[in-house]
Amino acid sequence: MIIGIGGVSRSGKSWLAYRIKDLFTHKKIVILNQDDYVFDIADIPKIKGEIDWECPESIDFDLLLSEINRLAADHDFIIVEGLLAFYDRRIEKIMDKKIFIEIPKELFLKRKELDNRWGDFPDWYMEHIWKSYLEYGRIEERKKDFFFLSGPDIQITHDLHEYLLDR
Repeated sequence: MIIGIGGVSRSGKSWLAYRIKDLFTHKKIVILNQDDYVFDIADIPKIKGEIDWECPESIDFDLLLSEINRLAADHDFIIVEGLLAFYDRRIEKIMDKKIFIEIPKELFLKRKELDNRWGDFPDWYMEHIWKSYLEYGRIEERKKDFFFLSGPDIQITHDLHEYLLDR
């Protein structure tokens, strides 16, 4: 089973991926984070002199798709998570389950402010991340195909568990 988890930065995608993995301890599971499939820094577009991690051109979707296909034969679950998890329609098409985590902009800004994994970002870049999420990460026209979770109080609910078990 291939599970996609999308949402804006700091919405809880990685947290949820690892909770799902913990839920199915008897299964062989791999988590693929889109951040591990970025192109070399020299090949990523820039915006105002900063590396634009938030655009589709920063992700090697061909490599990610190849990795999913390679791992599918050996794993019960492949979890693909990232801001652009559903951007590439080839990848979205092979996903069996699609989970989207929503958080309000204010919570995103608060959580991102506390996130210093990649150093400090200028204030305008925080707005850029949100705008990229709205432009590339949202799935408005395909909502019926997704299970939605609220990022402020994200948890493994009975409904989510049933959704994952429903083949």
